[in-house]
Amino acid sequence: MIIETSAPTRVDLAGGTIDIPPLYLFHEGALTVNFAISYLAHCKIETRNDDKIIVESLDRDQKFETSLSNLRSLKDETCLELPAKLIYFFKPQVGFNMTIKSEVPAGAGLAGSSTLNIACIAALNLLVGNRYPSEKFIPIAAAIECQVIKVPTGYQDYYSAQYGGIAAIHFRPDGIEREELDVDIETLQNRIAIVYTGEPRNSGINNWEIVKRRIDGDKEIFRLLEGIRDNALSFRQALVERDWKLVGEILYQAHLERKRFFENITTPHMDQVIDFALSNGAVAPKVCGAGGGGCIAFFCEEGRKADLESALSKLPGVKVLSDWKISTKGLSISVF
Repeated sequence: MIIETSAPTRVDLAGGTIDIPPLYLFHEGALTVNFAISYLAHCKIETRNDDKIIVESLDRDQKFETSLSNLRSLKDETCLELPAKLIYFFKPQVGFNMTIKSEVPAGAGLAGSSTLNIACIAALNLLVGNRYPSEKFIPIAAAIECQVIKVPTGYQDYYSAQYGGIAAIHFRPDGIEREELDVDIETLQNRIAIVYTGEPRNSGINNWEIVKRRIDGDKEIFRLLEGIRDNALSFRQALVERDWKLVGEILYQAHLERKRFFENITTPHMDQVIDFALSNGAVAPKVCGAGGGGCIAFFCEEGRKADLESALSKLPGVKVLSDWKISTKGLSISVF
């Protein structure tokens, strides 16, 4: 049997950080807004006739091997730790080769690891006979990723991976709800440029500092998170109403606010890229993920996306992601 799965990565637009438990429980009305993009994470499982388990990452050039009789060793495996822990959790009873690949660079801030997480869970779940319904994939993904990064992980990335599209994710005491947004996809796509700065980031460290400070009663962090919540509410409304001028204004102010609280959300190199972009057709920057490296999405002046991409492509170390589309499709599963 061959199982192939894929899921889309994402660009987060508003509400990031407040999707981490228990932060959203402290700020009523918490939500995030993001959209899935056509850069995918892939997982392929091919069953074997022996008890070997071989896992290989094509983009990271890493590989490990174990056996069904030695599954317990995967609990502490450090090579490709995420798929190792997932295999340990599912405890399959047949040998297999697993091949994984992400189309975004490691540390890009585009939810590559969370997206791969969903793709692997879907494949492994099918391998073990559909043990869990699909609505369980996201809680499992968050729990296992928390074990890997050893701090709480946000939830928004799993929803873009599983469902695709442009969505607001609402966080409430009675659960998390995904709202598909009725947005002018073509206009949004034509006004967003995405660049990889060449500097990977560590989201776990940045976000965990915020969580700790909020739990400790830090008043500055309280105001920051209230602002993130309010910004996301306003941004969702502006998107739905197709008020593109307001979309740009909200993104720009949100960037300044985060930068005021956390200087390390950008590196000196990222600041140079942002300043250059704002002088070449960009209206506002959105540092993807928790920042400190990775990708930046720029909201462009109308009709200036191509100009901005051309200008940014000449900067040293910067890679323009020019061939992406908004992905309206989420998780894909095929069996052969």
